[in-house]
Amino acid sequence: MTRLILFLIVLPGLALADPKFWKNEFPLTDFSNRTIESWTEVLSGGPPRDGIPALSDPDMIGVADASLPEREPIIALELDGETPRSYPIRYLIWHEIVNDTVGDVPVAVTFCPLCNSALTFDRRHDGRVLTFGVSGKLRNSDMIMYDRETESWWQQALGQGIVGDYAGDDLTPLPSWMEAWSVFAARNPDGLVMAEPEHRRPYGQNPYAGYDDRARPYPFFTGEMPPHDIPALARVVRVGERAWPMSRLAEAGTITEAGVTLTWEHEQASALGAAVMGEAAPVGAIRVRNAAGDDLPHDLMFAFAFHAFYPDGDWMLGE
Repeated sequence: MTRLILFLIVLPGLALADPKFWKNEFPLTDFSNRTIESWTEVLSGGPPRDGIPALSDPDMIGVADASLPEREPIIALELDGETPRSYPIRYLIWHEIVNDTVGDVPVAVTFCPLCNSALTFDRRHDGRVLTFGVSGKLRNSDMIMYDRETESWWQQALGQGIVGDYAGDDLTPLPSWMEAWSVFAARNPDGLVMAEPEHRRPYGQNPYAGYDDRARPYPFFTGEMPPHDIPALARVVRVGERAWPMSRLAEAGTITEAGVTLTWEHEQASALGAAVMGEAAPVGAIRVRNAAGDDLPHDLMFAFAFHAFYPDGDWMLGE
Protein backbone atom coordinates (compact mmCIF):
# COMPACT_ATOMS: atom_id res chain seq x y z
CA MET A 1 0.00 0.00 0.00
CA THR A 2 1.63 3.24 -1.10
CA ARG A 3 1.77 6.49 0.82
CA LEU A 4 -0.49 8.15 -1.79
CA ILE A 5 -3.19 5.52 -1.29
CA LEU A 6 -2.90 5.86 2.47
CA PHE A 7 -3.35 9.62 2.31
CA LEU A 8 -6.38 9.21 0.07
CA ILE A 9 -7.85 6.96 2.75
CA VAL A 10 -6.90 9.21 5.67
CA LEU A 11 -8.13 12.51 4.25
CA PRO A 12 -11.78 11.45 3.93
CA GLY A 13 -11.54 10.08 7.44
CA LEU A 14 -10.50 13.49 8.72
CA ALA A 15 -13.39 15.14 6.91
CA LEU A 16 -15.95 12.70 8.32
CA ALA A 17 -14.84 12.71 11.97
CA ASP A 18 -18.39 13.25 13.18
CA PRO A 19 -20.90 10.82 14.76
CA LYS A 20 -23.55 11.98 12.27
CA PHE A 21 -21.62 10.12 9.56
CA TRP A 22 -21.16 7.01 11.72
CA LYS A 23 -24.72 6.57 12.96
CA ASN A 24 -25.77 4.56 9.91
CA GLU A 25 -23.00 2.04 10.58
CA PHE A 26 -23.50 2.00 14.34
CA PRO A 27 -27.19 2.69 15.09
CA LEU A 28 -26.96 1.33 18.64
CA THR A 29 -23.90 3.32 19.71
CA ASP A 30 -24.52 6.01 22.33
CA PHE A 31 -22.24 8.69 20.91
CA SER A 32 -23.16 11.07 23.74
CA ASN A 33 -21.06 8.95 26.11
CA ARG A 34 -17.36 9.11 25.35
CA THR A 35 -13.94 9.43 26.97
CA ILE A 36 -12.04 10.82 23.97
CA GLU A 37 -11.58 14.57 23.84
CA SER A 38 -12.22 15.18 20.15
CA TRP A 39 -13.87 13.21 17.36
CA THR A 40 -10.92 14.18 15.15
CA GLU A 41 -8.91 11.57 17.05
CA VAL A 42 -10.91 8.93 15.15
CA LEU A 43 -9.96 8.15 11.55
CA SER A 44 -11.31 5.75 9.01
CA GLY A 45 -8.90 2.89 8.43
CA GLY A 46 -10.29 2.37 4.93
CA PRO A 47 -12.52 -0.72 5.29
CA PRO A 48 -16.03 -0.14 6.73
CA ARG A 49 -17.48 -1.87 9.78
CA ASP A 50 -16.68 -5.59 9.50
CA GLY A 51 -14.75 -4.95 6.28
CA ILE A 52 -12.01 -6.74 8.19
CA PRO A 53 -14.03 -9.77 9.32
CA ALA A 54 -13.49 -10.84 12.92
CA LEU A 55 -13.72 -14.57 13.54
CA SER A 56 -15.87 -16.43 16.07
CA ASP A 57 -15.67 -20.01 17.36
CA PRO A 58 -12.76 -20.97 15.09
CA ASP A 59 -12.01 -24.56 14.23
CA MET A 60 -9.01 -25.89 16.15
CA ILE A 61 -6.75 -28.75 15.11
CA GLY A 62 -4.05 -30.66 16.93
CA VAL A 63 -0.47 -29.44 16.82
CA ALA A 64 0.55 -32.67 15.09
CA ASP A 65 -1.91 -31.98 12.28
CA ALA A 66 -0.67 -28.45 11.59
CA SER A 67 1.94 -27.44 9.06
CA LEU A 68 3.34 -23.94 9.62
CA PRO A 69 6.78 -22.42 9.04
CA GLU A 70 8.91 -22.97 12.14
CA ARG A 71 9.72 -19.31 12.82
CA GLU A 72 6.30 -17.91 12.02
CA PRO A 73 4.75 -15.99 14.95
CA ILE A 74 1.70 -17.16 16.84
CA ILE A 75 -0.15 -15.91 19.91
CA ALA A 76 0.06 -18.50 22.69
CA LEU A 77 -2.77 -18.77 25.21
CA GLU A 78 -2.23 -21.21 28.07
CA LEU A 79 -4.99 -20.94 30.66
CA ASP A 80 -4.77 -23.02 33.82
CA GLY A 81 -6.35 -26.44 33.44
CA GLU A 82 -7.06 -26.02 29.72
CA THR A 83 -5.37 -27.34 26.59
CA PRO A 84 -2.91 -24.69 25.34
CA ARG A 85 -4.01 -22.91 22.18
CA SER A 86 -2.15 -20.99 19.52
CA TYR A 87 -3.49 -18.42 17.09
CA PRO A 88 -1.24 -17.87 14.05
CA ILE A 89 -0.55 -14.26 13.14
CA ARG A 90 -0.86 -15.33 9.47
CA TYR A 91 -4.63 -15.44 10.16
CA LEU A 92 -4.93 -12.62 12.68
CA ILE A 93 -3.20 -10.11 10.40
CA TRP A 94 -6.24 -10.48 8.07
CA HIS A 95 -8.96 -10.73 10.75
CA GLU A 96 -7.52 -8.87 13.79
CA ILE A 97 -10.01 -10.39 16.29
CA VAL A 98 -10.85 -13.99 17.18
CA ASN A 99 -13.79 -14.57 19.54
CA ASP A 100 -13.19 -17.96 21.12
CA THR A 101 -14.07 -19.92 24.26
CA VAL A 102 -11.40 -21.80 26.20
CA GLY A 103 -13.01 -24.09 28.73
CA ASP A 104 -15.47 -21.84 30.51
CA VAL A 105 -13.65 -18.62 29.58
CA PRO A 106 -14.84 -16.60 26.57
CA VAL A 107 -11.83 -14.80 25.13
CA ALA A 108 -11.01 -12.24 22.46
CA VAL A 109 -7.59 -12.75 20.89
CA THR A 110 -6.61 -9.53 19.10
CA PHE A 111 -3.81 -8.22 16.90
CA CYS A 112 -3.46 -4.69 15.55
CA PRO A 113 -0.78 -4.76 12.81
CA LEU A 114 -0.34 -0.98 12.73
CA CYS A 115 0.80 -0.97 16.37
CA ASN A 116 2.12 -4.55 16.56
CA SER A 117 -0.21 -4.90 19.54
CA ALA A 118 -1.26 -8.47 20.42
CA LEU A 119 -3.59 -8.71 23.41
CA THR A 120 -6.07 -11.24 24.76
CA PHE A 121 -9.13 -10.26 26.82
CA ASP A 122 -11.82 -12.00 28.82
CA ARG A 123 -15.06 -11.29 26.94
CA ARG A 124 -17.18 -11.32 30.10
CA HIS A 125 -18.17 -7.82 31.13
CA ASP A 126 -21.03 -6.27 33.06
CA GLY A 127 -22.78 -9.61 33.51
CA ARG A 128 -22.79 -10.54 29.84
CA VAL A 129 -20.52 -12.11 27.24
CA LEU A 130 -19.46 -9.66 24.55
CA THR A 131 -18.65 -10.50 20.94
CA PHE A 132 -16.18 -8.19 19.25
CA GLY A 133 -15.89 -6.95 15.69
CA VAL A 134 -13.58 -4.57 13.80
CA SER A 135 -15.13 -1.12 13.53
CA GLY A 136 -12.99 0.06 10.61
CA LYS A 137 -11.94 3.05 12.73
CA LEU A 138 -8.51 3.89 14.12
CA ARG A 139 -7.26 6.10 16.92
CA ASN A 140 -3.54 6.77 17.21
CA SER A 141 -3.21 4.18 14.43
CA ASP A 142 -4.68 1.52 16.73
CA MET A 143 -7.75 -0.58 15.95
CA ILE A 144 -11.05 0.44 17.51
CA MET A 145 -13.04 -2.68 18.28
CA TYR A 146 -16.77 -2.71 18.96
CA ASP A 147 -19.02 -5.13 20.78
CA ARG A 148 -22.04 -6.43 18.92
CA GLU A 149 -24.24 -6.32 22.01
CA THR A 150 -24.20 -2.54 22.66
CA GLU A 151 -22.01 -1.33 19.78
CA SER A 152 -19.74 0.38 22.29
CA TRP A 153 -16.29 1.19 20.89
CA TRP A 154 -13.19 -0.22 22.55
CA GLN A 155 -9.53 0.79 22.15
CA GLN A 156 -7.62 -2.41 21.42
CA ALA A 157 -4.25 -1.29 22.83
CA LEU A 158 -5.91 -0.36 26.13
CA GLY A 159 -8.78 -2.82 26.36
CA GLN A 160 -10.85 0.20 27.34
CA GLY A 161 -14.23 1.47 26.23
CA ILE A 162 -14.02 4.90 24.60
CA VAL A 163 -17.51 5.48 23.13
CA GLY A 164 -20.95 4.17 24.03
CA ASP A 165 -22.51 2.41 26.99
CA TYR A 166 -19.17 1.06 28.17
CA ALA A 167 -17.07 4.21 27.71
CA GLY A 168 -14.55 4.30 30.54
CA ASP A 169 -14.88 0.59 31.32
CA ASP A 170 -11.97 -1.86 31.13
CA LEU A 171 -11.82 -5.39 29.83
CA THR A 172 -9.89 -7.97 31.85
CA PRO A 173 -6.60 -8.82 30.10
CA LEU A 174 -5.36 -12.40 30.04
CA PRO A 175 -1.73 -13.53 29.84
CA SER A 176 -0.76 -14.40 26.27
CA TRP A 177 2.37 -13.86 24.23
CA MET A 178 3.81 -14.01 20.75
CA GLU A 179 6.35 -16.72 19.99
CA ALA A 180 7.61 -18.91 17.16
CA TRP A 181 5.29 -21.71 16.07
CA SER A 182 7.99 -24.35 16.49
CA VAL A 183 8.58 -23.34 20.12
CA PHE A 184 4.89 -23.56 20.98
CA ALA A 185 4.56 -26.90 19.20
CA ALA A 186 7.58 -28.41 20.98
CA ARG A 187 6.32 -27.29 24.39
CA ASN A 188 2.74 -28.35 23.70
CA PRO A 189 2.73 -31.47 21.46
CA ASP A 190 -0.86 -32.14 22.57
CA GLY A 191 -1.90 -28.50 22.14
CA LEU A 192 -4.29 -26.94 19.66
CA VAL A 193 -3.83 -24.44 16.84
CA MET A 194 -6.45 -22.41 15.05
CA ALA A 195 -7.20 -23.94 11.65
CA GLU A 196 -7.10 -21.91 8.47
CA PRO A 197 -10.31 -19.85 8.22
CA GLU A 198 -12.68 -20.37 5.31
CA HIS A 199 -12.04 -16.93 3.84
CA ARG A 200 -10.33 -16.04 0.60
CA ARG A 201 -7.18 -14.42 1.94
CA PRO A 202 -3.51 -14.98 1.03
CA TYR A 203 -2.68 -16.41 4.44
CA GLY A 204 1.04 -16.39 5.13
CA GLN A 205 1.50 -13.18 3.15
CA ASN A 206 2.14 -9.90 4.95
CA PRO A 207 0.06 -7.01 3.55
CA TYR A 208 2.28 -4.56 5.47
CA ALA A 209 5.59 -5.70 3.98
CA GLY A 210 8.42 -3.37 4.93
CA TYR A 211 6.54 -1.73 7.79
CA ASP A 212 9.29 -2.66 10.27
CA ASP A 213 11.80 -0.61 8.29
CA ARG A 214 9.84 2.64 8.17
CA ALA A 215 11.11 5.69 10.05
CA ARG A 216 7.55 6.72 10.87
CA PRO A 217 4.24 4.89 11.09
CA TYR A 218 1.71 5.15 8.27
CA PRO A 219 0.00 8.57 8.10
CA PHE A 220 -2.95 7.23 10.09
CA PHE A 221 -0.80 8.41 13.01
CA THR A 222 -0.38 12.15 13.44
CA GLY A 223 0.83 12.30 17.06
CA GLU A 224 4.18 12.90 18.70
CA MET A 225 7.18 10.70 18.16
CA PRO A 226 8.58 8.84 21.20
CA PRO A 227 11.02 10.59 23.56
CA HIS A 228 14.64 9.63 24.35
CA ASP A 229 15.49 9.31 20.64
CA ILE A 230 13.71 5.95 20.53
CA PRO A 231 12.69 5.13 16.94
CA ALA A 232 8.95 5.27 16.35
CA LEU A 233 8.74 1.65 15.21
CA ALA A 234 11.11 0.23 17.78
CA ARG A 235 9.41 -2.52 19.73
CA VAL A 236 8.89 -2.07 23.46
CA VAL A 237 7.58 -4.48 26.08
CA ARG A 238 4.67 -2.82 27.85
CA VAL A 239 3.68 -4.03 31.29
CA GLY A 240 1.04 -1.80 32.81
CA GLU A 241 2.22 1.76 32.23
CA ARG A 242 5.90 0.89 31.90
CA ALA A 243 7.80 0.17 28.69
CA TRP A 244 11.12 -1.65 28.31
CA PRO A 245 12.91 -1.09 24.96
CA MET A 246 13.56 -4.36 23.17
CA SER A 247 17.08 -3.17 22.40
CA ARG A 248 17.84 -3.18 26.13
CA LEU A 249 16.32 -6.63 26.61
CA ALA A 250 18.24 -8.00 23.62
CA GLU A 251 21.47 -7.00 25.31
CA ALA A 252 20.56 -8.11 28.84
CA GLY A 253 18.62 -11.28 28.05
CA THR A 254 16.71 -11.06 31.34
CA ILE A 255 15.64 -7.99 33.28
CA THR A 256 14.02 -8.02 36.73
CA GLU A 257 12.59 -4.65 37.72
CA ALA A 258 9.44 -3.15 39.19
CA GLY A 259 8.28 -6.55 40.43
CA VAL A 260 8.41 -8.30 37.05
CA THR A 261 10.91 -10.40 35.13
CA LEU A 262 11.22 -10.02 31.37
CA THR A 263 13.05 -12.74 29.46
CA TRP A 264 14.21 -12.84 25.84
CA GLU A 265 13.22 -16.45 25.16
CA HIS A 266 14.15 -16.96 21.50
CA GLU A 267 13.81 -15.37 18.05
CA GLN A 268 10.77 -15.50 15.81
CA ALA A 269 10.03 -14.06 12.39
CA SER A 270 8.60 -10.57 12.43
CA ALA A 271 4.95 -10.39 11.42
CA LEU A 272 5.54 -7.07 9.65
CA GLY A 273 8.82 -7.38 7.77
CA ALA A 274 9.00 -9.52 4.64
CA ALA A 275 6.19 -10.16 2.17
CA VAL A 276 6.26 -13.83 3.21
CA MET A 277 5.79 -13.78 6.96
CA GLY A 278 7.85 -16.87 7.76
CA GLU A 279 10.85 -15.44 5.86
CA ALA A 280 11.05 -12.15 7.76
CA ALA A 281 14.00 -10.98 9.82
CA PRO A 282 14.00 -12.20 13.41
CA VAL A 283 12.64 -10.32 16.39
CA GLY A 284 12.59 -11.34 20.02
CA ALA A 285 9.94 -13.50 21.65
CA ILE A 286 9.41 -12.31 25.22
CA ARG A 287 7.88 -13.81 28.35
CA VAL A 288 6.87 -11.63 31.31
CA ARG A 289 6.39 -13.17 34.74
CA ASN A 290 5.86 -12.06 38.33
CA ALA A 291 7.95 -13.07 41.34
CA ALA A 292 5.98 -16.32 41.64
CA GLY A 293 6.78 -17.25 38.05
CA ASP A 294 3.26 -16.64 36.75
CA ASP A 295 2.82 -15.20 33.26
CA LEU A 296 1.55 -11.63 33.22
CA PRO A 297 -0.51 -9.74 30.64
CA HIS A 298 1.75 -7.56 28.55
CA ASP A 299 2.14 -6.16 25.07
CA LEU A 300 4.97 -6.00 22.56
CA MET A 301 4.04 -2.80 20.77
CA PHE A 302 5.69 -0.07 18.74
CA ALA A 303 7.17 2.82 20.72
CA PHE A 304 4.99 5.47 19.06
CA ALA A 305 1.87 3.63 20.22
CA PHE A 306 3.08 3.37 23.81
CA HIS A 307 3.81 7.09 23.89
CA ALA A 308 0.41 7.90 22.37
CA PHE A 309 -1.63 5.82 24.82
CA TYR A 310 0.61 6.20 27.86
CA PRO A 311 1.98 9.76 27.53
CA ASP A 312 2.89 9.80 31.23
CA GLY A 313 4.16 6.23 31.23
CA ASP A 314 7.59 5.19 32.50
CA TRP A 315 10.34 4.42 29.99
CA MET A 316 12.50 1.74 31.61
CA LEU A 317 15.82 2.73 30.09
CA GLY A 318 18.09 1.29 32.78
CA GLU A 319 19.90 4.55 33.32
